[in-house]
Amino acid sequence: MDHVERLVIFRTETAAFEKAVRRAFDLGEPVPAVPSCPGWSVTDLVRHLGGVHRYLGHVLRERLTVPPDPAGLALPEPADGPDALADWFAQGARELAELFHELGPDTTVWTWSAEQTSGFWLRMQLIELAVHRWDAESATGTPGPLDPAVAADAVTQTIEVMAPARRGWQQAPPGAGERYRFRRTDGPDSWTVLFSGDQVLLEAGSTAPADVEAAGTACDLALFLWRRLPPTALRAEGDAALLPHWFTLVPPV
Repeated sequence: MDHVERLVIFRTETAAFEKAVRRAFDLGEPVPAVPSCPGWSVTDLVRHLGGVHRYLGHVLRERLTVPPDPAGLALPEPADGPDALADWFAQGARELAELFHELGPDTTVWTWSAEQTSGFWLRMQLIELAVHRWDAESATGTPGPLDPAVAADAVTQTIEVMAPARRGWQQAPPGAGERYRFRRTDGPDSWTVLFSGDQVLLEAGSTAPADVEAAGTACDLALFLWRRLPPTALRAEGDAALLPHWFTLVPPV
């Protein structure tokens, strides 16, 4: 996907997230819990995502090349009430989309990754928004699947970007040569991942034997890697015990 395609889906996912949270709020008190985010209600989920959008809006608007100083960062808080909270989210997401449109993919800005571009943030935020839309929908019923292209990109991004970062942030144990293969059942893609010491290596096109192969739709693979689905949601061949071990090698944040 390119920047334009991602932005179109970002706007679609924004509308779907807003619809899901308004449906949850319409049920009244208590606000529904989010099963996939233990300890969170839909209110907590909206505040989290809306806060992230405003934080990144500040980074992009100011073209920051260093992380903002939290002490000097005053972001607008939502007014009280479910309707006001949903409106607050929608405004922040809309403003963030406009900034992504204005800056394009190649504007230099601070990120927590080696890639210091506005395009990095759109890719990251589209994936996070799609997963949290799934979360919000799961609070009141059966969630719709992630867009297949977004889901496949989420698998790649998790392996190439998130896994090395999380290992560094959480001081994960060194890899001992564990080789995972994730195979998509609704498309031709597969991802082979080798943990070697401190490295996470995506082995493109690898046919080397894997310790475990996990198969599922792109959506199911992405949701597993985001800890939304259990290992049993995937079809495993080989050492199935290595699937939960993934989260030892790639600790959640």
